[in-house]
Amino acid sequence: MAKPSTLNRSSVRSSQSRRATTLEMVRLSCPDATQAFKFAESFGTAVVDSDGIRRLHERLIVETAESFSEGLGEKAMQIHLQRIVGAFVGSAHGAGQFYSRAVTEARDATAKASNDARDEDLDGPAGYDSAAQRKREFAADMGVQSHALRMAAEGAVAAYEQVVGETWKPFDRPVENPGASLDRKAAEAQMAVFG
Repeated sequence: MAKPSTLNRSSVRSSQSRRATTLEMVRLSCPDATQAFKFAESFGTAVVDSDGIRRLHERLIVETAESFSEGLGEKAMQIHLQRIVGAFVGSAHGAGQFYSRAVTEARDATAKASNDARDEDLDGPAGYDSAAQRKREFAADMGVQSHALRMAAEGAVAAYEQVVGETWKPFDRPVENPGASLDRKAAEAQMAVFG
C-alpha cells in the first residue's frame, strides 16, 4: 500500500520542478537569423524568410482573435491565446533542444573523425559522405527548422501583446500539494485523540 502514495508524491515533486517554457529559453536554444543564413551559405540549406515567418504568424494570431471578437469575452480570449502562443513557444523550444543535441553529436563525430588512428570514423566509400559529414548536415537542417519555429513563436508572442495588451508569459499552474494537507489533517485527528 505504501507504493502508490510514493508514486503519487514523486509525480507531485516532478511537476513542482518543471519550469514553464519562456520565449527567452527559445531564443537561447534556437539559432537567430544570422546563424540561419550561415547554414544556407555553408551547407546549401534553404534561406529562410525570417521576417516573413514572424509577420505571417503575428497576422495569423491577430486575425484569429478578430474572428472570435463576437464569440469570446475578453478573459476567454486571453486564455485561448495564452494556450495557442504557449504551443508555438513550446514547439520552438523542443526544436531548439533537438538542434542542440544534433550539434553536440556533430561535434563529437567530427572530433572522432579527426583522429587518424580510428578506422570506423573514416570517410565512407567513394561517392558517400562520412558519418561526421552527415551529422553536420543534419545539425544544420535542424538549425534552420528550429530557427523557423523560433520566428513563428516570436510572431505569436508579438500578436498576443497586440491583442491582449499584456506581455505574454507562460501559464504557470499553481502546484497543489495534496499530500501535505492530508498529512496535516491526519496529524490533527491523531492529536485530537490525546485530548
